[in-house]
Amino acid sequence: METLEFIIYPDGRVQEKVTGIVGASCAEVTAAIEAQLGQVVSQEPTSEFFAQPNTISSTQSQSAFSEW
Repeated sequence: METLEFIIYPDGRVQEKVTGIVGASCAEVTAAIEAQLGQVVSQEPTSEFFAQPNTISSTQSQSAFSEW
């Protein structure tokens, strides 16, 4: 499940935490929000950022056998 969590501090800082998005696509998801919030001071990539998305290849092989 994709989750965006925001913590707004009394001094106006906003901490954003993204979970459930694998790879760098989280930057695409959060770009518009960050543009509205203001200047990004720091970023700390999580392990999900560096993970590779799972891909399923659909290769089929035919094997011929006989039932002797």
